[in-house]
Amino acid sequence: MTLALPKQFFIAGTDTGIGKTMTAAILMAGLKGTYWKPVQSGDAQGSDTGWIKRVTGLAQRHFHPETYRLSRPLSPRAAARADGVCIDLEAFALPECTGSLIVEGAGGIMVPLNEKAMITDLIKHLDLPVLLVAKSGLGTINHTLLSLEHLKRREIDVAGVVLNGEPNPENRQAIACYGKVPLPAEIPPLGRVNAKILAQSFQQFFQ
Repeated sequence: MTLALPKQFFIAGTDTGIGKTMTAAILMAGLKGTYWKPVQSGDAQGSDTGWIKRVTGLAQRHFHPETYRLSRPLSPRAAARADGVCIDLEAFALPECTGSLIVEGAGGIMVPLNEKAMITDLIKHLDLPVLLVAKSGLGTINHTLLSLEHLKRREIDVAGVVLNGEPNPENRQAIACYGKVPLPAEIPPLGRVNAKILAQSFQQFFQ
């Protein structure tokens, strides 16, 4: 199924480590737009921005700097507290760009940014539709439908759901049926990636 992507969108996740950054890399390889990670936790381990730049081979002009770069690989709220800073929603503003804008969140949609705000509050603040990334395997139906329900309750538009992992037609069908959202495809494990593989994946899954 072809997914009609909006010009600007927010890549959110049902959890952490479920393929948001890989999805962003595929989209960057195909769209060659602007990538922005508003909050980077665990900067000492290397940033998602740096990894996407490296594997896509795109120039620096395609990347907008993080608003907060935090040193520890924790939730944004915990990482900010450890660094002695407080994340302020008003500090976030969409970068100016002429092409597509791909904004990647941190962790799942209910991850806290500070004492009051969560990732969903950041999405609302930026006023962007969401491309929700989830795993393809066991447990994804519950996690994905709960995430979709929460996004709907917050009146956040969902452009579609991308599943990462080994193809699972039953899970995909269930999410499409009960979630009533488009699912372009499941992205299988790609292993080692480069610009060519990412561009081919874009053509396969998003064209």
